[in-house]
Amino acid sequence: MRPFWLMGLTSLLLPASVVIAADNGMVSIEQGIYRPLYLSETSPMTEVDAFKIDKKPVTNAQYYAFVIQHKGWEKQAVSPLFSEASYLKHWQIIDQQYVPKMEDLDKPVTYVSWFAAQAYCEAQGKQLPTVAQWEYVAQASESQIQGSQEAGYTQRILDWYATSATKPLANVAQNPANYWGLYDLHGLIWEWTYDFNSALVTGESRSDSSLNQQMFCGSGAAGAADPSDYAAFMRYGFRASLQAPYALAQLGFRCAQ
Repeated sequence: MRPFWLMGLTSLLLPASVVIAADNGMVSIEQGIYRPLYLSETSPMTEVDAFKIDKKPVTNAQYYAFVIQHKGWEKQAVSPLFSEASYLKHWQIIDQQYVPKMEDLDKPVTYVSWFAAQAYCEAQGKQLPTVAQWEYVAQASESQIQGSQEAGYTQRILDWYATSATKPLANVAQNPANYWGLYDLHGLIWEWTYDFNSALVTGESRSDSSLNQQMFCGSGAAGAADPSDYAAFMRYGFRASLQAPYALAQLGFRCAQ
């Protein structure tokens, strides 16, 4: 007998229990300021307007519910323009349909391209968070808006970056939430941002001549706002290496408004 969540699969209807479980909830983030890594200590702070963001990364169960309603994002239907062949490669085939494994339902969905992630968010009336929004909330520890003020905070993130590719994914929200009540901004997956390919601009213009393009090399780190924040350097470097169709094993997403 099939597991309950697979009942009705042939008719492409997701059980209500999975649909209900798919609601992440959102957190309202108040307006604030932060200084992007690539700006110097003398640069003006960047203002981040108030916004909402999902508490947790999108799970396989949630993404499956989306695929059921948006057939163009089924694995077999996606155009190679919008995703690599590795799209949803971790899902299994049952009754000629790609579905997540039972044990993966509450794990973050990965192997999704930027186009797929943005399409999911748009279907919810949302969009991917901007780099500024993501970095603003991700700088928080469990008790402070600015986690770098706590001893060992940045090192914990670096320790995960050093081993993330070798660890199997866990379910979402297994670790404590941060100051804002958000889960898994660090320690589980990397996440897509709306403007991931703007990592090498100041935010004013792609042709901004004041940007130090060598800042992302080790020799240029001295010009950054915090040259000791190696975790942030890794995030910005990782984003700069991405292309929108990429679908990677450790790359997922959450949505914002």
